[in-house]
Amino acid sequence: MRKSRYTEEKMVQILREAEETSIPKVAKKYGVSQQTLYAWRKRFHGLDASDAKRLKQLEQENTRLKKLVAEKELSIEIMKEINAKKW
Repeated sequence: MRKSRYTEEKMVQILREAEETSIPKVAKKYGVSQQTLYAWRKRFHGLDASDAKRLKQLEQENTRLKKLVAEKELSIEIMKEINAKKW
């Protein structure tokens, strides 16, 4: 996944600015497309900068936990296959 130029806090700040002025002006000012701003608004609408930071932390933790569960499931399946073989 490509790393963004802007942090979540900066994205929220840009969205706040876009609420005060127009989306096309803000998009041009920061060098992003209007569609990007709409995607950010869809994701961060109603969040403060601290909330956005917490959201990112939760997403990272969720990814880590999903990976752990997948690894455990894989090891369980391997154990079942080994156990099912006749010796």
